[in-house]
Amino acid sequence: MTTTALPQTHRRRSGASTTGSGRLRPFIYLLLTAIIAASAFPLYWTFVVASSDNSAIGEATPPLVPGGNLFDNISRVFDSSEFGLALTNSAIVATTVAVGNVLFASMAGFAFARLKFRGRNALLVTVIGTMMVPTQLGIIPLYLLTTDLGWTGHLQALIVPALVSAFGVFWMRQAVEEAVPKELVEAAFVDGCSLVRVYWHVALPAIRPAAAVLGLFMFMGAWNDFFWPLVVLNPENPTVQVALSVLASGYYTDYALMLTGALLGVLPVLGVFLLLARQIVGGIMAGAVKG
Repeated sequence: MTTTALPQTHRRRSGASTTGSGRLRPFIYLLLTAIIAASAFPLYWTFVVASSDNSAIGEATPPLVPGGNLFDNISRVFDSSEFGLALTNSAIVATTVAVGNVLFASMAGFAFARLKFRGRNALLVTVIGTMMVPTQLGIIPLYLLTTDLGWTGHLQALIVPALVSAFGVFWMRQAVEEAVPKELVEAAFVDGCSLVRVYWHVALPAIRPAAAVLGLFMFMGAWNDFFWPLVVLNPENPTVQVALSVLASGYYTDYALMLTGALLGVLPVLGVFLLLARQIVGGIMAGAVKG
């Protein structure tokens, strides 16, 4: 009697828990829908303002439906500033910085995680320690260095200092530790693979999701950077964020013009996210399974 009663009790409890989760499921979906709507509303409001006339924004009841002035506002954005050049400059800088960080940081992360050399731990601690230094403290020395090199006003002043970061090295080192077993690396060396081949054919495919996340972070950071481009570039050769500051300046704030520029500036970031979405979700799911 006891042996048959226990499974029945277990079934009742599991059935009750399933029923309870089923009752909560509509509320969970409702909560997730509300969160998604709240997250997407600023982007939608930007589109509404960008497609409206500036006078409509100042009315007592602001518009909630997109208007018909989007292409006129886009034309005004490109006429009011060097926005086409700014988009090109930001695309070059952000893409180069993202690719450089993925390549160099993954190399360094592989070396710190799977290669044995003297001073490895001390050097890793030094790299991580640089993350604690505020970026603003290096602005003046970096500006003096770029001036001595003749890079002021040119894109290499933005690209070269950002080609590798301490965060990227630490991120990729952790990814190699989790995704690339020591035995696999040792077996590749025993089979006669060179160091470059082990990195390229063994380590890099295993850490591809983490590399995609790092590339997205670095692209967004370079694309949204404002202070350093404002310091080192000329107004005639701006990036997107500097061009947006030009649109926001003036005797009065033209919200339609400014938010049209913001809309154009956020579209490439969304495109990069959609391009890397599969790798990013794959990395998140892999981490969830391992956890």
